[in-house]
Amino acid sequence: MHDSSTGSTGNTPRPSRRTVLAATAGITAALTVPATAHAAASGDTRLRALISRMSLEEKVGQLFVMRVYGHSATAPDQADIDANLAEIGVRTAAELIAKYRVGGIIYFTWAHNTRDPHQIADLSNGIQKASLGQPRGLPVLIATDQEHGIVCRVGQPATLFPGAMAIGAGGRPADAHTLGRVSGAELRALGINQDYSPDADVNVNPANPVIGVRSFGADPEAVARLVAAEVKGYQASAVAATAKHFPGHGDTAVDSHTGFPVITHSRELWERLDAVPFRAAIAAGIDSIMTAHLQFPALDDAGDPATLSHPILTGILRGELGYDGVVVTDSLGMEGVRTKYGDDRVPVLALKAGVDQLLNPPSLDVAWHAVLKAVQDGELTEARLDESILRILRLKDRLGLLDRPPYVTGAGVDRTVGTKAHLAAADRIAERTTTLLVNEDRVLPLDHRDRPGVLVVGADPASPSGTTGPPTTVLAAALTELGFTATALSTGTAPSATVIGKAVTAARDADAVVVATYNVTSGSSQRTLVEQLLATGKPVVAVAVRNPYDVAQLPAVKGFLATYSWTDVELRAAARVIAGRVAPHGRLPVPVQRADDPARELYPLGYGLTY
Repeated sequence: MHDSSTGSTGNTPRPSRRTVLAATAGITAALTVPATAHAAASGDTRLRALISRMSLEEKVGQLFVMRVYGHSATAPDQADIDANLAEIGVRTAAELIAKYRVGGIIYFTWAHNTRDPHQIADLSNGIQKASLGQPRGLPVLIATDQEHGIVCRVGQPATLFPGAMAIGAGGRPADAHTLGRVSGAELRALGINQDYSPDADVNVNPANPVIGVRSFGADPEAVARLVAAEVKGYQASAVAATAKHFPGHGDTAVDSHTGFPVITHSRELWERLDAVPFRAAIAAGIDSIMTAHLQFPALDDAGDPATLSHPILTGILRGELGYDGVVVTDSLGMEGVRTKYGDDRVPVLALKAGVDQLLNPPSLDVAWHAVLKAVQDGELTEARLDESILRILRLKDRLGLLDRPPYVTGAGVDRTVGTKAHLAAADRIAERTTTLLVNEDRVLPLDHRDRPGVLVVGADPASPSGTTGPPTTVLAAALTELGFTATALSTGTAPSATVIGKAVTAARDADAVVVATYNVTSGSSQRTLVEQLLATGKPVVAVAVRNPYDVAQLPAVKGFLATYSWTDVELRAAARVIAGRVAPHGRLPVPVQRADDPARELYPLGYGLTY
């Protein structure tokens, strides 16, 4: 199906005003209550009127948020058409909406949804046009995971901020608010109106494989302040924020993408630790809360994941915490929610537990028909679906999607995305996050007049957004701009003896060495690399580009910085600290335990040096 007026902001025309008005006529006709009633608390009346006109199939569709491959809603590349046919049974996003009447779409980099700002805006417009063009069509909640740091779906030239743990190291709620406000404004300009951020987990387990630096830190009160500030920032830009992963994913050694974690906290500890940021998010008016696919026996001993737990979602989240906003599952394709029940049972059980939005099931056809059948068979009532749809429509209404056409413009993209002011704000915030943990013999800052030649070696993990890095190259370029003659040599996360030998040879010709480390363990060959670089006698500065815990594995290093992520904005800030252009101001938002005795702290919460 080809359509040349998909609401493009680039080479194809935007919908005409006549098209827009026609597409939204179905909503307007259904709203028999005068517009003045919308401004009042009784606005639910018109939303219930919308619901009353929906077929059962349309109601089921509103509950789902689904992935779809392609850069265009109507004309994706052939490979994306093939992927859609294989996984969803449709060719395009427009066909997905027409067949299943989904209420939400989630964007992923790997699904080729986020190539560049104008393309993203075009895709968003095409999705909205496809939905509004259906009988009784409604605007779509278009969502993504734009946490910043190590989870980021929209890349450069959009503004990329330091991630949550870096913001935690800066410790300023005003910076979290700025991140939310600026990121929200840019997402909104792209037609994305729901962000699955911020992460409200309190990361108290250094071995946590799935949260880690995505968390603001280990202090629940500090995390709560930053969560609330970021939520308010997103709301200021009319984008729905999402606190995740309820009831708390910060103390697990199992990744719920691939396993089924169990949280062993007592109820009392949950109240003091995990619940605190979620309470703050609710007090800040959080728009949506995402569930966790993990067991929490102290809250529900039935052995079900929290996503499917009525005691946790309805009893605690809605009942005790008083939350009546949208509850969205984490991806239903994750192993943590598929271990105990089949893919046909999971969406039904999630709705029975109290969920409103069902995110990204592995088979939409199986999940959609399972919910439909559950209503037809009486396991779920249509009234139960209406409760969730009302919450979803309240959110769409609050975002202004029901009152005005949900389209974006090319001019809005150019005016908002990646502006100089936004980029400068990200740089300023990053400078407040870089954390100096070791500075023996005042090895830092480096002076380009005394030590002009710098070798940058180390790990080059893949860019979270596909648009930044590689880290060693970015660090070398930033140091060169600051007056050094810097060269990059990527040695990877598991350097071989040959690679280490090349690095040592290169180091002998340098005046100083900067090494980027990534999740160093006791058996990691990154330790061997650093030890052999130190043996050259040249000054060595280590920069942990993910977890700050690396410092415990590298006790001989005399200069050590933590950036908490490897995106360009954090690496450039680290380069400015290395060069002495700015002083380090970050403070550890998590404690670092000793490598030889994890029961003892090497560096406490709040530790950080400066110069």
